[in-house]
Amino acid sequence: MNDENMMKKRYGFPMALAMVIGIVIGSGIFFKAVKVLKLTGGNMKMSLLVIGIVGCICIVCSLFFAKMGKEYVHCNGLIDYAEATLGKKYGYIIGWFMACFYNPIIGATLSYIAASYVSMMFGLEMYGQATTGIAVFFMLVLVAINMLGPSLAGKLQISMTIIKLIPLVLMAVIGLIVGIVNGNTIEVLNTAVETHPVGGLFGGVCAFAFAYEGWISCTAINAELKNPKRDLPLALIIGGIFCTVLYMLYVLSMSATLSIDGIISAGDNLPVIAFSNVFGRFVGSIILVFIIISCLGTANGMILCTMRSFYALAIRNEGPKPEVLKEVDSTTCMPLKSCIIGLIWLGFWLFQTSTLFFQGPLAFNGTGNPSWLLAWEADEICIVTQYALYIPMFIYVIFKQKNFGIVYRFIIPILSTIASLFMVYCSYKSYGIQVLYYLVFFGIIMGIGLYFNRNNKGVQK
Repeated sequence: MNDENMMKKRYGFPMALAMVIGIVIGSGIFFKAVKVLKLTGGNMKMSLLVIGIVGCICIVCSLFFAKMGKEYVHCNGLIDYAEATLGKKYGYIIGWFMACFYNPIIGATLSYIAASYVSMMFGLEMYGQATTGIAVFFMLVLVAINMLGPSLAGKLQISMTIIKLIPLVLMAVIGLIVGIVNGNTIEVLNTAVETHPVGGLFGGVCAFAFAYEGWISCTAINAELKNPKRDLPLALIIGGIFCTVLYMLYVLSMSATLSIDGIISAGDNLPVIAFSNVFGRFVGSIILVFIIISCLGTANGMILCTMRSFYALAIRNEGPKPEVLKEVDSTTCMPLKSCIIGLIWLGFWLFQTSTLFFQGPLAFNGTGNPSWLLAWEADEICIVTQYALYIPMFIYVIFKQKNFGIVYRFIIPILSTIASLFMVYCSYKSYGIQVLYYLVFFGIIMGIGLYFNRNNKGVQK
């Protein structure tokens, strides 16, 4: 591998931790919490259980990848781990999935959600054409920053992470105190519901998985970390625990001044109403600004990963035209051609999200069946696919990695396997025909990726 095609080591532990927290904490906590409460029949205890279950799944899996992060460092963490366990072909499959699905789907979705809150702020139709136009603008700005100023992108990630934590921590602490003092929080916790829908638990897990996701994409910058074997594992573990605790406190704090029915009926306006009730109208009126920054901070992290996805394959001489896509620009120290391919995928998934899902035949509330192949909830289904792709790596370590010790060879991989299988089962129970439609498209794109790699001519491997 030529040094001229290697990216600089420019980031320290603060950037790694900011990537984990900054990518995980985005729009999900603001609009998925209401969906979870609906799915659990308004049962706050079950909703908190859902948040805790998904958090535990992420923490357990992050422990596995934290260990892998100490052992293997190359150019893109997850691909490194897949290659180290199951070989180059499986590493390529993981890398192609991350490049074409996972990273650009979440990046595009969050750009769209940020735009929808801008539309709400200015009284526009929340999921209309104006929202799509704003989302395109946000996405292009973030892509330009990541392509032309990667150091600026890193500073932006850290600053946005700090800004987005302000309202969450304030509400989690002060809102919870207010709710306990006035007795409303205890009342909400003890509110009896007519049913305890088990199916709602599964659906809630799938829905709230979005609020946690993105942490694995932080491994995309391991080759750019100054001390990846220390900083990446620490960031994954500390970041995962921090986000889980903060999420549970924040959702519980919503009960400070609202009943369960009030929380559910508030819908997308829940943050504005809740913050207005606790902190006053002025804070409630500006909370949308913080939410928009929160969404964009997470979108920036995912776009940062998307820009590097095809480079991570090309540097291994894999995928389409690796000799072209692995070139690093001498001025920006970024693989600009890889960035352009990433932008194309971001654009496709923004189109799918805005036109075929939010404004298409499948309603925003996630119920009902799509009327054609591409109208499915990409942001949630792709996350479950990711967990399914982890499972072979877990199993390999259990049977083959004799030098990992009992905890990391058996306990953590077994727990991670169980957690990932649970996620897959939740998807099966929750999405129905959406899963089948998604798998058809997934199979087509993955097949194209394998074709490109098999027919890669003239490249020294």
